[in-house]
Amino acid sequence: MGSIAAVIFDIGNVLFPWHPRILYKRLIPDDQALDVFVRDVVSEQWHFQHDAGRDFADTSAELIAQYPQHEALIRLWKPRFAESVGAPIAGMESLLNDLSARGVPLFAITNFSHEFWPPFLDAHPAIFGHFRDIVVSGVEKLSKPDPAIYRLALDRFGVRAEEAFFIDDRIDNIEGARGVGMIGHHFRDAVTLRAALMDVGVL
Repeated sequence: MGSIAAVIFDIGNVLFPWHPRILYKRLIPDDQALDVFVRDVVSEQWHFQHDAGRDFADTSAELIAQYPQHEALIRLWKPRFAESVGAPIAGMESLLNDLSARGVPLFAITNFSHEFWPPFLDAHPAIFGHFRDIVVSGVEKLSKPDPAIYRLALDRFGVRAEEAFFIDDRIDNIEGARGVGMIGHHFRDAVTLRAALMDVGVL
């Protein structure tokens, strides 16, 4: 493996596609209304509160007070959250299988709600069985790209920053990882990632 001691993954939009639209396109047939709802109501800024550790009971009450006409749709966010996640991204399951077969230590750091994470984890044993440990932002109340979450993860995983190959779809999260000394890969697809892992001697 050369100088790489571990590969650390993001989960949303690296292993699985995620977006509120995946769920709400099933519930809002009008494309324009869907665009407005996803942009203005269940926005990225609103959902990030869950990743930061806030409870859905509190965030939904605040959002319903602001958008009472959308109460029924807002209340579906928690019980149907799994429907906002798509099937594994093409090529990623086979990549995990190959890394595991080579004995590469695999970990993850994910921005994910402490409430939504346990059922999602339980639903995908074939994927998450490859990982030795996963740091979840909503549990720790620390979120990427805060340097503190990377340092916590490295300490927990027992990995030196310069020996950690970190993968994320967001460039701000990559920059956060690089800021603490990790090797960062901006994820685009499995083919490009596999080539990068070959370049550093992991595959």
